[in-house]
Amino acid sequence: MATWNSRGLRGSSLEELINYSNEKYRDKHLALIQKVPTPIKPIKIDPEHRHITLAYFDRKSTVDYIGVVQGVPVCFDAKECHTDTFPLQNVHEHQVRFMEEFERQSGVAFLILYYTHLEKFVYLPFQRLFDFWQRKETGGRKSFLLTEIDLDYEIRSYEGVPVHYLEALKRDLELRN
Repeated sequence: MATWNSRGLRGSSLEELINYSNEKYRDKHLALIQKVPTPIKPIKIDPEHRHITLAYFDRKSTVDYIGVVQGVPVCFDAKECHTDTFPLQNVHEHQVRFMEEFERQSGVAFLILYYTHLEKFVYLPFQRLFDFWQRKETGGRKSFLLTEIDLDYEIRSYEGVPVHYLEALKRDLELRN
């Protein structure tokens, strides 16, 4: 990626880059995407400072992000991968089921994958994820290779948007019609 060098992502997380991208989209009136908070159950609260000091995850979360892009409902999860092989154990069954139901309601679901060793972001349409998931469920590979995904969905930075996934979403929508 032209804008980010090997030191460009140090101290930043994938989530921070996507959050920043979503702020840029909102500012430009292109999309309204929100981070889905992980539900927690507080166990201990510091009464003086009113801070949670101990908690556990209350229930399974769905996806990382949900919102709307130019009238199209979208949901997606962001995942990092440190090799050319992405283990499907990094995607949970309840997430796949949520995305499947979301698409059934005419929404668009996808993953944003960040291959850290290549500094490459890739948009993975839900249908392709589901193909890999079904392969796993029927006794096949429990992962997929970078060479198995369409690199025409590579995400680049553009005009101050570090993870400009709207171009890949546009391509996904065009191929659905």
